[in-house]
Amino acid sequence: MFRTILTPALLLGVMLLAAPTTTLLADEPTGDPSVVLKTPNLVAFWTFGEEAGEARKSIAPEGTYPLQEVNGPIPRADEGPYSGHSLQLNGKQYLELDYAKTGKLNISGPKAHVSMFAVVRIIDLRQSRTIAGMWSEGKGRDDDSGTRQYAMLMNMPTYGGPNQLVPHISSEGGVTRRADGSAFPWCADYAATKQPVPEEEWCTLAFTYDGEYIKAYINGTFEERKLDAKKDRRDDRYFTQEGPEGKDRGMNPYYHGRGIFAYDPAKHSETKPDGGADFTVGARYAVGSFLREATKGKFGGLAVFDRALTDEEIAQLHASANVDALNKKSQP
Repeated sequence: MFRTILTPALLLGVMLLAAPTTTLLADEPTGDPSVVLKTPNLVAFWTFGEEAGEARKSIAPEGTYPLQEVNGPIPRADEGPYSGHSLQLNGKQYLELDYAKTGKLNISGPKAHVSMFAVVRIIDLRQSRTIAGMWSEGKGRDDDSGTRQYAMLMNMPTYGGPNQLVPHISSEGGVTRRADGSAFPWCADYAATKQPVPEEEWCTLAFTYDGEYIKAYINGTFEERKLDAKKDRRDDRYFTQEGPEGKDRGMNPYYHGRGIFAYDPAKHSETKPDGGADFTVGARYAVGSFLREATKGKFGGLAVFDRALTDEEIAQLHASANVDALNKKSQP
């Protein structure tokens, strides 16, 4: 009688043939980038499929907007929603696009609108961290030389945003000013979510700004958060009395009806000598350094729009990433 002897190599082959065909490979995308690409007013969309050492380029029709690595090659992880890969940040590196090359990313002016959407896996939120934006804060407290425009940040306890998603909009570039012109020590204009940013798991983060209100979203969901002036450390009259019709500004949504700062070399050369803010991913210029509050984690997708997206559109973008499947793949 003929008998087949299952050697270790042959046994492995049988096991592979018997394995379910639905199992996703490590570098197989979980999501659908076409949903992002079809959303109107898309300026840039990075899927981070490039290898370490290469510029990360947008796949949107408006242009490639090549993001350059800072402080050496940034590793590429073999998991991600849109390219099957992601950018792996260690808190000592980031991506940047020089201000002169920002093009339509340079969203600014009194009537400007903006939205940002990101698919990320964040680790270590013990301090403030950055997703992306055009946001240069200057040297620190009471320094008005900054050229802030818009940014999606995390963990800002100063004005009630500990461990939360805190998208910022600045009309001054420097520190926030009350109606009478008196200054805060920092920029104080940001929304803050009710829930903290998830850590150690893939999620989607987003914000919109329609010229009046900033809205923050976690995993495709907007959750209203009303102002609790004392608890949220926003009992200054700026927050409680300088909102619409003399009322408060809220928390999520947050009222900011003064537009987005536009850097003008002729006007700001002396007061803001460092020039306009670069577009950066994973870090921002804060307290005199880009690395003081740089991000740790993985970035699987980032999109910028020059329009305030609707709640339904944000939900569609979230669904397009399929983070549930991504998190299952990430499990050991």
